Amino acid sequence: QVQLVESGGGLVQAGGSLKLSCAASGIAISIDDMGWYRQTPGKQRELVAVITSGGSTNYGDSVKGRFTISRDSAKHTVFLQMNSLKPEDTAVYSCNARFIAIATCRLTDSWGQGTQVTVSS
Repeated sequence: QVQLVESGGGLVQAGGSLKLSCAASGIAISIDDMGWYRQTPGKQRELVAVITSGGSTNYGDSVKGRFTISRDSAKHTVFLQMNSLKPEDTAVYSCNARFIAIATCRLTDSWGQGTQVTVSS
């Protein structure tokens, strides 16, 4: 299976920047999309950004123009560059990967533990 570990979260002031990373490990037949999601208390988890194995990207409306998702050429790590941060961006950010598991040959989701991002006023 695929395991994901996020890092890079922290406390920043509004208008600042932060870069998150998500390292993938393990074995899979293939890895499809990788993305970042976030969740705040009392709210559903929402899409922040997703990137396909081919490099196509999609962003949540609230972060378009401010955040950039990328992944390395080997598809082992995905990044989220967060610029012009707002207090509303405060959340736990989790990395997600969709892959075809060796054991089941079935499309499976893997989630990281999450990393806290806090943006002060």
